Amino acid sequence: MCNLYSSARSQDEIRRAFAVDRDEAGNLPPLPGIFPDQMAPVIHSADGERVLTMMRWGFPPPPKVGTQPVTNVRNVASPYWRPWLKPAHRCLVPVTSFSEYADTKPRKTPVWFALDGSRPLFAFAGIWRPWTGVRGPKRDEPVPEEHRLFSFLTTEANGVVGPVHPKAMPVLLTTAEEWRTWLEAPVEEALQLQRPLPDELMAEVARGSRQDGR
Repeated sequence: MCNLYSSARSQDEIRRAFAVDRDEAGNLPPLPGIFPDQMAPVIHSADGERVLTMMRWGFPPPPKVGTQPVTNVRNVASPYWRPWLKPAHRCLVPVTSFSEYADTKPRKTPVWFALDGSRPLFAFAGIWRPWTGVRGPKRDEPVPEEHRLFSFLTTEANGVVGPVHPKAMPVLLTTAEEWRTWLEAPVEEALQLQRPLPDELMAEVARGSRQDGR
């Protein structure tokens, strides 16, 4: 599953592309390599506005499913995910490229995918939730804190991603209409976006590095 992506455009480009009304992200540098449990920018709706803010990547796991953050959501029919699929808890995750790992030896090779070689902005179809617990930087005496956590939907792999990672790929949203639908539409309509992007709309753009900052 996708556990590495890049959001390498400027904060101003993100604001303009996604028609952000309110920016609460602070000073946001380009992020060429975002890993699970790190803070990253997301856009959600609040009080009728699109808000750019920072959240931590990875939901708490369902009971009895280990301790690792859950970064990807496939089974949207699960009772564990259904409460967070309503418009109030959907978000757009700004992305310029994402990585899957090719099963090479002696170690796996990061392979990067984008809409094209220029890395235009798109979005993962995300969900978010509040959660109180211990996450983030390791401390000598960790204490539970209030977090806002995000994850994003996956779907079957298309012909571009499939040769590297045949099991799944993230749900990619590429147009203003798709972004509006994901943030605002009823659940049944929004979930129609859970489908692989057509092969001709994306490409493999890099191999080998754990960052993609172009």
